[in-house]
Amino acid sequence: MEDFEKKVSISDSMDVEHDSSSSSDSNSSSQTLQLLRRFLGVQQRRAEAYARLKQGFAEYMDSGGELAYQQICSEITVEFNDCSKQVLEMESQFMNPDLCRVDLAQLLRAVQVQEKEKLHLTATIQVLKKAGRPSERIVSHENCKFKKPMGHECIHLHEITEAAGTEEAEADAEYDNALKEAIRGVQDAVTAINDHLDEVRYEIAALESH
Repeated sequence: MEDFEKKVSISDSMDVEHDSSSSSDSNSSSQTLQLLRRFLGVQQRRAEAYARLKQGFAEYMDSGGELAYQQICSEITVEFNDCSKQVLEMESQFMNPDLCRVDLAQLLRAVQVQEKEKLHLTATIQVLKKAGRPSERIVSHENCKFKKPMGHECIHLHEITEAAGTEEAEADAEYDNALKEAIRGVQDAVTAINDHLDEVRYEIAALESH
């Protein structure tokens, strides 16, 4: 009888341990799922911020409203900083022993790296476009001597020589290459980010199916 009671007691304690482990796993999966969904929400905020930045820059190029553009840049900077802060917190939670999902922490870190590069190159593109190609930049006419109502001569303009023309062509080529490189860099970053987000969605789908 005692042996039977011992066996029952051992069996009961094993069931309790199994239930406890199962409950812990379930709680861990639920928390992981919640964090990944939050992360996708942050990425949506980033996408909306980029759309606002793009729109603000287009309006600036069209109308030249420097103050409005600077205001948007300031707001976007605050938004991106907040997004990065939230993702860093999620990374930290994935590294905690209770979740222990180093793989997901590294995935979020990879997205952060690409987002930083994308933002840097987006700013580079806008700076280049604001400046314009060297040969097409508007010359300042502050020191002009007007001779006719419909025309004037700039005393500070040097005569265009063959050497100056070559120099300008080289400057244009450097500008074009810098712009193309920045645009290609943004495209590469976007591709990498989208690949990482697909991995996040696969992970969410896997957790939801359990």
